[in-house]
Order: sequence, then C-alpha cells, then structure tokens
Amino acid sequence: MKTLVLLSALVSFGAANAQTLSKQDRDKAVTYLQQTRDGVAASVKGLSDAQMKWKSAPDRWSVAETLEHIAKAEDLLMQNITANVMKAPAAPMEGRDNAKIDALVMAAIPDRSRKAQAPEPLVPAGTWTPAETLDHFLKSRANTISFVESAQGLRDHAIDSPIGQKLDGYQWLLFIAAHSERHTKQILEVKADPNFPKH
Repeated sequence: MKTLVLLSALVSFGAANAQTLSKQDRDKAVTYLQQTRDGVAASVKGLSDAQMKWKSAPDRWSVAETLEHIAKAEDLLMQNITANVMKAPAAPMEGRDNAKIDALVMAAIPDRSRKAQAPEPLVPAGTWTPAETLDHFLKSRANTISFVESAQGLRDHAIDSPIGQKLDGYQWLLFIAAHSERHTKQILEVKADPNFPKH
C-alpha cells in the first residue's frame, strides 16, 4: 500500500512539474516557422542556374549549397527532436526561465556575426538540384509545422545544445526556424556581392 501511495505521489509530482505549452507559444513557433519558410523561398525565387551556383570564393558556399544546408539541417534537427529530445530525461525546472531561453534561441542562432562550422552530415554535397532542394525543404518544413501543431510534452524534456543551454523540444523547434533565418541571411549576403551574376 505504501508503495502505491508513493508511486501516485511521484506521478502527481511529475504531472505538477510538467509544463504545458501555451497556445500563444505554440502559435508563436508556427508563425516563426512559416515566416522563415517564406524567407527561404523568397531568397531563391527567380534565380538562374548561374546565380544559384555562383561562389564569391572557392571556400564560400553558393546559394544552392546554402539552400541544401538549410534543407539537410531541417531533417537532422527534426530527427534529433523526435529520437533524442522527446526521449531525454525531464527538463530541469529549478531556476529555468523558458521565456528567456526561447528569446536567446531566436536571437543567438540567426546572428551572423558569430561563425559556426557545419557538421559533416550538413555540408552541401550536391545531393539535389536547386529546385529539388527547395521542394524537399518545403515538404520537410510542412512536417515540422504539423509536428508543432500537434505534439504534446514539448516542454517536458531537454538536452544540451550548441548555445550552452539545455533546450527543450519547443526550443529546438525555434532553433530550426532560427537556423533557416540565419542561412537566409547568408543567401542574401551572397546575392548582395557586387560580383553576383546579373542573370
């Protein structure tokens, strides 16, 4: 009997500590994912093959390569959320300010003043044509948005991240949108180069 009481107390304790994602937060993530999706699509719209493949230097990425990186990262980050984050230990609650961490993700990841090295699986390799890459990205982003709209327990688990904070499932979803925003800025930088082909 004591064991049963203890078990039900632990279950209640867990339920009390689990954080329900507010409709406002869910809507914020969906909107951010939609805005950044549209930003990616707009940044490559109407570009010729020459413009897509042009590089400002041999060690710089072209628009096509940056787009491929965005598409591959979307898949890898979503896989990380479903396979690792959602199955991780409970997110720490003590002294955790989720609103502050949410804001940090949305500010730090798109910041192009801080350079980062892409992990090997996300280095562009000419996997698809630019049109196929965009199509792949748009389908993946539709799945990401659908996941945000329906997934439960997005605040319940957290794992380490590149920004020195444990991120929960919701924050990793913001990370996905922020990552595509970061690299849309990179595409715009390529297009702003004075030597970028006119057509």
